[in-house]
Amino acid sequence: MASLDKTLSASAFILLALGWCASGGAATAQGPSYACDKVEAGGIEDMICKDSGLSALDRKLAGVYAEASKKATNEHPPVLKAEQRGWVKGRDDCWKSDDKKRCVEDEYERRIAELQARYRLVPGTGPFLYVCDGDPRNEVTVTFFRTDPPTLIAERGDSVSLMYLQPGANGANYQGRNETFREHQGETRITWGYEAPEMRCKKTTTPPDKGASVQGS
Repeated sequence: MASLDKTLSASAFILLALGWCASGGAATAQGPSYACDKVEAGGIEDMICKDSGLSALDRKLAGVYAEASKKATNEHPPVLKAEQRGWVKGRDDCWKSDDKKRCVEDEYERRIAELQARYRLVPGTGPFLYVCDGDPRNEVTVTFFRTDPPTLIAERGDSVSLMYLQPGANGANYQGRNETFREHQGETRITWGYEAPEMRCKKTTTPPDKGASVQGS
């Protein structure tokens, strides 16, 4: 009788374990970083829960965000959490897009790349110093990062810009919020600011790393 009780107990444990894996356990392993049973049906978060690729991107971002948080402890003012909340709102605005899935994928990929570059979570090349329009006072310092998509962080005076490599362009063509960096056939051109004129720049020396952090993209 004792042997039978042990057999029944073991069987019950196996059934409970299988039931857990079929519900919460599997969702944790394959779903996003948040609880899918609390999201609004038909919303962007619900779409992510139902798509394994988007769920994987969400888990990846959660890991990158955790790494960035460790390096952001001394930020003054603390901006990472506030920016992440703003990013979530922007991601959820993808419901307005004609291709919602592509929009969400782009949001995740760009945010992951931004955090990796800003907080130096991936290898970088540089920094390199560019003198523009033949004026040593008009300098731009650029560091390239092996993110996906590739990124760079450019500094000009007290301004900092994060730029993303644009697909399908001739040469290297990076685009930021209001800044561009283009290299083609040995020539470098940079624009800095909304409707600013394009500057012709020449790479000179490699300055010491300033350890800059870009606020936004």
